[in-house]
Amino acid sequence: MMNLATYGFTIVAARLLGPQSYGALASLMATLLVIGVLQLGLQATAARRISAEPHHVAQIEKTVLGVTYRASLVLGLVLLVLTPLVDRVLKLDSLATAALVAVAAVPLTMFGGQAGVLQGERRWWPLAVMYVASGVPRLVLGTALILWRPDETSAMLGVALGAVPPVVLGWWALRMHRVPGVTSEEHGFQLVLRETVRNSQALFAFFALSNADVIVARNVLPEHSAGLYAGGLILAKAVLFLPQFVIVVAFPSMSTAGERRQALTRSLTLVGALGVCATVGALLLKDVALIFVGGNEYREIASTLWVFAILGTALSMLQLLVYSVLARQGKRSVYLVWAAFLAVVGIGYFLDTLHQLITLVVTTDLVLFALLLGLSIYTLRKDDHRLGEHTTTR
Repeated sequence: MMNLATYGFTIVAARLLGPQSYGALASLMATLLVIGVLQLGLQATAARRISAEPHHVAQIEKTVLGVTYRASLVLGLVLLVLTPLVDRVLKLDSLATAALVAVAAVPLTMFGGQAGVLQGERRWWPLAVMYVASGVPRLVLGTALILWRPDETSAMLGVALGAVPPVVLGWWALRMHRVPGVTSEEHGFQLVLRETVRNSQALFAFFALSNADVIVARNVLPEHSAGLYAGGLILAKAVLFLPQFVIVVAFPSMSTAGERRQALTRSLTLVGALGVCATVGALLLKDVALIFVGGNEYREIASTLWVFAILGTALSMLQLLVYSVLARQGKRSVYLVWAAFLAVVGIGYFLDTLHQLITLVVTTDLVLFALLLGLSIYTLRKDDHRLGEHTTTR
């Protein structure tokens, strides 16, 4: 429901704003997604630690929430100071619009720590309510504001306001006082903060890669073509975020050695199957796919939409592999993600057509997926062998 509501807001924005204003909004949302890696880093840290060591849940919850609230406020202040830079890089010509990125970042980051605690405890019902509350208000408030004044500033204001309700619900779900359980130095403030930074850095690499192309497009393509590319990315992002529920449910299992291999195998199969369905649908039903992208204003890319679906599929499977790395606390795989990002940015700035850019991005992501998958299989086999030796010794 969250993904459908978020996607609905994207469609409304694309239709009501048109390619030029929507291109600006897309760059703002891409920036917010990259900034949101701190939120996801907090969520991954909380979920992994609670899943791996549930007897420390009271201590982990208290520490994670302490880190979360402090980090949210610091991030908001830093982004507020950097508002002129955001305005210039995204070519917004509006400091007020750029400042809304800082405003939205605070509740979005708070969401991460709260959701991570619920995810680690596998309290799916309150977590599901939080997710719905993070999508539906954005759709309702964002649509109302765009209808009132159809520009990117109104759309971003809707995003910022829509980020508040899930935080209130998260506070309500976690308001109960826990009886202090077993404590450990491993779950102290500094170590939790260090893991959060490490996880955020890995997720930052992924989201930088998955959103670099829209910023490159705004700088190397004509304004109209950049808007069309942003429209195509609506489909890519829909395919990327549609299987988000798979990662949310699978991540606690991927954080435990005994369940890791099966959880990753099943998740990759499900995410891949959803991606194939989306790609075939975009190829055979171009006109239907065009409706979900934004309508006739984007007809020039109708025959290319299936390629954007492939891009979304590759990104969704890459995201799953990145979370698998976080679950087992791997550190070296992230270097490959950064290398792919540099390839997209470095080569992308020498391109001048939409088709050249989408070809570069899809090829880079598929090569990266193959490399990460190979490394994951190798690592899981080593882990299984080590676990088998440990069991035999016992």
